[in-house]
Amino acid sequence: MAFTLDFTTLDELGLSSLPTEDKRKMLAHILETLEMRVGTTLASRMTDEQLDEFERLMPTELDNPITIQEKEKSALKWLEGNFPTYKDVVADELKKLLAEIRQVAPQILTDAVKVNNPPTS
Repeated sequence: MAFTLDFTTLDELGLSSLPTEDKRKMLAHILETLEMRVGTTLASRMTDEQLDEFERLMPTELDNPITIQEKEKSALKWLEGNFPTYKDVVADELKKLLAEIRQVAPQILTDAVKVNNPPTS
């Protein structure tokens, strides 16, 4: 299952009036949170050996962009072979995360207005 996170996603969540830079930050936050939740869920289902093997496949901060891409492909292939339902985990976690954001969208907009338009003294 492929998914797209873009400004349209934020519009659907009720965040269409966020400034462009805030939208970019929100999309990055959603992706980071999704990766963390999916990783946590999958890790809880792995044996210690699987976890060690998967962690060895993951890119590090010291890797160059080409190595990062290669490692990400290897990690994805490993997931497909060892956890064929991982896409369901991604879909479930994304659905939950977007529902949470939809609930707090009014507060996010209120906070954005306060940050972007501080009171003048």
